[in-house]
Amino acid sequence: MHAGIIELNWSLVMILINVAILYFILKRFFWEKVRQYMLDRANAVQDAFDSAEAINRRADEKMQNYSKRIANVEEEGREIIRNAKAKADAQAKDIIENAHKEASEIIAKAERTIQVEREKATAEMRHEIAALAVMAAEQIVEKEIQKDGHEAIVDDVINKARSAGWQN
Repeated sequence: MHAGIIELNWSLVMILINVAILYFILKRFFWEKVRQYMLDRANAVQDAFDSAEAINRRADEKMQNYSKRIANVEEEGREIIRNAKAKADAQAKDIIENAHKEASEIIAKAERTIQVEREKATAEMRHEIAALAVMAAEQIVEKEIQKDGHEAIVDDVINKARSAGWQN
């Protein structure tokens, strides 16, 4: 006996009944759970994508903020360098001015000291010349009394003055 492609017999009917019962049992007890699991999984994947997109947006914002901060920091650094240079230039100028002022004061003090020493030396020379003149006059008067050469006396006074350390 040869059977056709589709035969209607009791086993086929039983298989169909079993499939229908299995379908209703699965639909009744598991279909909602499987469907809910699939929906939860789809929502979790969508939340992960949304979260990743939000994180990327925040990262981009932070990157822009950091770029702005870096630009501001670079500008602040340049400003600090400019201010420090200006301050250093002003200090250098003040130091140079003070050095010139001190040098001028030292030169003026030295000139005053030289003038005082010059006046003191002149007074000493006058005193010594006066003493020499008196000494020469004494000797001339003494020799005048003896009537011998005045020139020898003057030469003698000059030689004594030189040996004493007085020089023009």
